[in-house]
Amino acid sequence: MHEMSIAMAVVGQVEEAAARAGGVTAVTSVRLSVGELAGVVPDALAFCFELACEGSVLEGAELITETVPGRARCAPCADEWAVGMPPRLCCPVCAAPAAELLSGRELRIAAVRWEDGSPARPRTPEPVPQEG
Repeated sequence: MHEMSIAMAVVGQVEEAAARAGGVTAVTSVRLSVGELAGVVPDALAFCFELACEGSVLEGAELITETVPGRARCAPCADEWAVGMPPRLCCPVCAAPAAELLSGRELRIAAVRWEDGSPARPRTPEPVPQEG
């Protein structure tokens, strides 16, 4: 289950950000942008996140996941479409199989809320490592 490694990476990044901010005693919520094609099971990630937070400044934090829809563009005709699930990577206009994936594989920390209620955003949100 790669959701545990994702949850641990998220907790680690948020702990580092909280330590840099100084004076943070608790994190109340973490919002993640998760692409529908990222291969992440939201319920499994929520379960793993709760376990990964135990004993840290994130203990009891709410995990909010926002799904980023998959979108693709056809190289030959430039049409764009929603990829959907299961993914449709052939162009619905010209049937070309040369799709460029525009979105849907994201996995990033979008926002963190400290106990005092002021939002903090990572300076440069980085993708959470995924197992290959």
